[in-house]
Amino acid sequence: MGITIHFEGRLKSPLDYEAALSTAASFAASRGWPTEYFNYAHAKLSRVRNEQDWDYEGPTKGIELQPHPSSEPIRLEFDDDLYLQEYTKTQFAPQSVHEELVNLLDQLRPYFEELTVIDEGEYYETRDSALLEKHREACFELLDEHLASDPTLRGPVRLPSGRIADLIRDDA
Repeated sequence: MGITIHFEGRLKSPLDYEAALSTAASFAASRGWPTEYFNYAHAKLSRVRNEQDWDYEGPTKGIELQPHPSSEPIRLEFDDDLYLQEYTKTQFAPQSVHEELVNLLDQLRPYFEELTVIDEGEYYETRDSALLEKHREACFELLDEHLASDPTLRGPVRLPSGRIADLIRDDA
């Protein structure tokens, strides 16, 4: 239901990992976005390829950027093969946050063998701010309709993971 950017790909090399993180950190710093580096000896990442689950378990490392309090964090979490598969919901933050995330992905693209981006707001493909705004408005209208028609629903709700649920049902 939301406006989310999905992105995945494999970095070209360990040197590209360092360059990508440096680029992301500089991008965030120039915008005043908080960042946090991480390095986990063991993590489990839920992934999907060709509509099939293919979870990863093992070491991960990367950086997390928080562009706005009403946006999900931008998590660049790479596995042992320097592969990344992530998404970031931006619909509850100002539209400029979505556009900035696209700009960041553009800056990171040279470090990847291939970077696939699926933008539910279609901004990545079109760079059309009016189209992105149209998608955002439709999303908010749909959320308002659901909230108005069902008093057991509420949202948006930030989950302990940092992700944002559009709607959750209260158990009454």
